[in-house]
Formats: sequence, structure tokens, C-alpha cells
Amino acid sequence: YTRAEVARHRTPEDRVWVTHGSEVFDVTDFVELHPGGPDKLLLAAGGALEPFWALYAVHGQPHVLELLREYKVGELSPEDAAAAPGDARDPFAGDPPRHPALRVNSLKPFNAEPPPELLTQSFLTPNELFFTRNHLPVPSVEPGSYRLRVQAPGGRSLSLSLAELRGRFPKHEVTATLQCAGNRRSEMSSVRPVKGLPWDIGAISTARWGGARLRDVLLLAGVGDKPPGEGEWHVCFEGLDQDASGTPYGASIPLERALSAEAEVLLAYEMNGAELPRDHGFPVRVVVPGVVGARSVKWLRSVAVAPSESPSHWQQNDYKGFCPSVDWDSVDFRAAPAIQELPVQSAITEPRPGAAVPAGELTVKGYAWSGGGREVIRVDVSLDGGRTWRAAELGGERPERGRGWAWTLWELRAPVAAGARLDIVCKAVDRSYNVQPDTVGPIWNLRGVLSNAWHRVPVTVTR
Repeated sequence: YTRAEVARHRTPEDRVWVTHGSEVFDVTDFVELHPGGPDKLLLAAGGALEPFWALYAVHGQPHVLELLREYKVGELSPEDAAAAPGDARDPFAGDPPRHPALRVNSLKPFNAEPPPELLTQSFLTPNELFFTRNHLPVPSVEPGSYRLRVQAPGGRSLSLSLAELRGRFPKHEVTATLQCAGNRRSEMSSVRPVKGLPWDIGAISTARWGGARLRDVLLLAGVGDKPPGEGEWHVCFEGLDQDASGTPYGASIPLERALSAEAEVLLAYEMNGAELPRDHGFPVRVVVPGVVGARSVKWLRSVAVAPSESPSHWQQNDYKGFCPSVDWDSVDFRAAPAIQELPVQSAITEPRPGAAVPAGELTVKGYAWSGGGREVIRVDVSLDGGRTWRAAELGGERPERGRGWAWTLWELRAPVAAGARLDIVCKAVDRSYNVQPDTVGPIWNLRGVLSNAWHRVPVTVTR
């Protein structure tokens, strides 16, 4: 069979086919028996099992492959396995390969999110499934020749190799969630059209980052503990990713945050114990815990302390929120501050909207997070659209006060009766008792950012 023929078998109605190596399998009759649930197996429908099996070590056991062989229906055509050559004229031709489970919102530049079914399977998001937000082609960087320029006031500067960044500064690690400003934008689009990628609930992920503290690097460059002048000074970042005119992606954060030991801002070179993947900033990226992902610049080429924020388009004319009445004829981007800390957020990852669930005990799962290190103290869940509520069980260790950089994974178990129609809703509360708004309309904005209304998932209970 060709891969195109296999790809036509993606649903139980069309039969569910998958490949492993050069073999083709019809696993339709096994879908409901899959220990991880049918939804997980269906992610691989019509394609290769290997990328999905690699996420869970249990698949490496011999009995799993023996079980799979019971469903073999044929072999892949040898000619079909050959990779198509890249187009050297395409600026995106050098982009890295990606995991097939990612749900793609745009190919060029590449922007994709993990499916909700996998998003909260583990506290740390596997690197292959971490959401990807690229604005430009992924640069190819030779680590041996990489240099990071650090510019301080008064003309002082540093030029650091990757080896120097690793060797001259103590390695610091922090577990932090990054969230795109456009996470859950698709819900705003359902109210009124917005401009931006149609992110669902997966433009958020969590990793254990390792690298040098930005504070340590700035102090070595001669930046004092206090701003060198009046006003709000910023630390401006530029990446190695560029548009056709040579303009790089750029962003900035206040100098006060960059110099704060408590803020734990990193020049990261590791992600979940491995070197940064290319899609996530290899060889060095900024990680600003508690702040919108747009400020965590990837493929970092320069750091500069300046008396004002970055002049970059993405700092000045994007990633800002506005009144619902502002439209593209009246918007003035100078009138709004750039987004830094994000508001409190939560979403339901299981069950999925429109699902049919069995009667008995229902398990509802999801994530919750708030910006600025404000840890989540409670997640309320309703099964009846918000008329009555129950407190979910929060997973994981409680962070130090003010350092709630990582999300909280939560779970609620509740009995449900056959034939019921459920309107499942969640809302999170953070340390400052900030809580999510109940509807999207009052927070709608023309860019579809800061979407954090109650998340709603309708499901039916089978008889």
C-alpha cells in the first residue's frame, strides 16, 4: 500500500489503519480496547505509530509488537517511503521535522499545538509536543560559531560563545509554563471575527528550563542593580530569525524584572534535560517565567539594555489588548501597553467537546495557570453550566509564594446519570483572588488575545 492509501483509513467507518516500519495494520477492532483510550490511538490513524509510541516507554515491550502483528494487513510500497526533496528557494525549506500529533494552525511559518488529549498526560510537556509559535523561518545555527552580544549602557558590551555561557555562569533551572497571547483565540472568533491564528486550548506548555540567569550576565556586563536613569528601562532581545528584509524578531521586558533574582529570567540552553530543539530556540533562548511567551525570544542573538522598550513590531504593534469597541479603523497601538504578565487561565482537556461519555463516574481533567508567579489556589468545576460548583483536586507540589511559574494540573471525579446532557465549565482562582470572566463578549478584542473566559465543554452521557 502507498502512504496515501493508508491515510484514507482514519475513522472506524473507513477502518483505522496505521503503519509501523514498513508494515501496515488495520487496528479498527482494537481501538476501543486500547489501554490509553481510543482517542489516543486515533491520533495515529492513517499514519505512522512510531512518533506516538516514542512518547510512552510501554510501547517498547515485546508483547506490544506481538499484539500489533495480529492486525497486519500488508506492507508499505518501498517507493512511497522515499522523502520528497526540499525546495532550496523556499525560506522555510530548512525548518526541522515535527511530530505528527501536533495540530497545525499554519505551516509557513510553523505554528502548532498539541492535541488536548495529550496536553495534560504529564506535568512536563514532552519537547516534541510543546506548542510551537514561530513568526519567521527557523534559523540554522552552528553552535561552534554562535556568539551572543550583550550591550550595556555606556558602550560596555560582552560577546559570549555557547561554551562561555555554559561555563562562566552557574546553571540555574526553573520549571515554567509558556503561553501564547493567542491561546484560546478560536473562542473569541466565535463571538466576532479576529485577526490571528485560530489557536484552541493548546498554545500553552510546560518545561524544565536550564541555563544562565539573565541577571548574572547583565551584572557581568556592568549593569547595576538599579536602572541607570529615569523612566522604565528595558532589556531588549533580538533573535536570529529574520524576515525577507533582514529584520529580526524582537521583544523586551522591564529591566527591573531582568535584574530580579526572584523573577528567575533565564538565557536557556536546555529544555527538559536536553539541548533546546531547533523549533524552541537552539542554541539559546530567553525564558521569562510568568510572562507572555512573546517575550521569551528564541534563537537569541543580542541582549541590550535601553531607556525604552523594544522598537520591534511585535512589541509596538502587536500583542496588546483593547476595548471590545475598538476596530481596525480606530485602533491606536500606541494607546495600549505591551502585554507582559498574563491573566489567570484554565481549560478542560478531558472530555472533549461533543463527546459521549459512559454513565457512572466521570473524570474531568485540565490545566490552570496565572501570570506573574501568582499560583493557582483553586479550580471550580460545574457540570450544569455554572449553576452549581465543585472544587477540583489540584495536582503536584505547591510552589513558593510568588513563584507559581508552572501550571497546575487538576482533576474532578463526579457521578453522572445515563441520558444526561452536561455543560462542563471550569474557572481558576489565583493567589490574588483573580478569577476568570464568565463570558467572552466583554473581553473580546480585535487581535483575539488574552482569551480566558470560563472554558465550556458540552458532553452527553450514554444510556
